[in-house]
Formats: sequence, structure tokens, C-alpha cells
Amino acid sequence: MRMVVCDDHAVFAESLSLVLADAGHSVVGVTYSPSEALPVLRARQPDVCLIDLQFPTGTALDWMPRLRAASPRTSFVVLTGFLEQPVLDAGVAAGVRGFAHKGQQAGDILTVLRRVAAGEVVVDQVARHGGAGRHSRAQKVAQFLTPREREVLTRLARGESTQALAKAMGVTRSTARSHVQSVLTKLGVHSQREAVIEAARHGLVSVETGEWLAG
Repeated sequence: MRMVVCDDHAVFAESLSLVLADAGHSVVGVTYSPSEALPVLRARQPDVCLIDLQFPTGTALDWMPRLRAASPRTSFVVLTGFLEQPVLDAGVAAGVRGFAHKGQQAGDILTVLRRVAAGEVVVDQVARHGGAGRHSRAQKVAQFLTPREREVLTRLARGESTQALAKAMGVTRSTARSHVQSVLTKLGVHSQREAVIEAARHGLVSVETGEWLAG
């Protein structure tokens, strides 16, 4: 599928776009606000636009008439941490084809996208319930990360490579890779990109500053 990603958290948007590309999809645009998405949608006419619910300029639903007018053939999937019934009703009425929870593993988001592409209107049940179980699991996992592993995760969130990470931490690349693999294992993910998504969406790390938030 040809996709556009729209999220005001740049690290998350770019990480998600790379995960989508790894899964075989063509990401034809990464934007950080609905206003930025409009010209990209007009020019690219993607199959799917994956868009965050909340922006400083309003919600994705506020922008939906303009977004859909820019690319009528595009299916819009909204990412949200918690889906209230009025938002769900308004979204479906506005033509949203799917809702997915922000904290889902990439594979779960891909499943929602596939179902939407097949013609379904998909409401992820984790989003309906606020992802409480996944959030508490992430907080629990955070307790088992060593201080070194927490530092690794914050550096990954800032977009540092393994080589840069090793240099900054004063360790060999082999040791840095070992720390990274340990973080992936504890978070239950398969790539650095998924680790950043998991950490950012569960509030473990600030995507703006890269600082540790989980206490």
C-alpha cells in the first residue's frame, strides 16, 4: 500500500514510516501536521493516511473534511491513546476507516491497516479501553531496565546510531549492541524503531527531549 504518516512527534512519525517500509509498504510522505499533510495528499493520493488524533491546531477529525477532499480515495486511520464513544461516532461519521491504539506493537497496527485496506471499518479494542493493560505492562517492564539500558533507550529515541551511542557512553560497539539487544528483548520488540515507538507511546521517554519519564 502507498501510505502517508502524519504525527507531530517527528521521531515517532519517522520510526513508524520505517517500520511500514520494512513491512513492504511504500511511504510516500511523512508530515507533522494536518496542514502539511494536505498538499502531500493532493499530490500523492495514497491508499492510506495514518494520522494522530491530537494536534496543536485541532484534532484530526476537525481536519477530516479538508483531508478527505484533498484525496478522496484515501482511507484514513486515526491513532489515539484512548477512544471515547463520542470521538468514535464523530470519526465514523466523518469517514474515518479505522482507529488504532498508539501503544500497539507495529504488527498490530499493520493488521489494522490490512483490514482497512480490505474494506473494513476497524476499531481496535485496545484503543476503546485506553490501552490500560499495555500501559501498565510497559511501566512494569521499565522497572527491569538497568540504568544503562534506560540511557540506551533515551539515546535511541533521540535518533542516535549504535556507533554514536557507543562513543557517547564510552563503550565498544559490541557492548552497545548488547545493551540495545537487551532493551529490545525486555520491551518485546524486534527492532530499534519498534523500541522507540513502544517507549514514546507509553510515556517512558519524551520524544521531544529524549529524557526518561517513567520514574
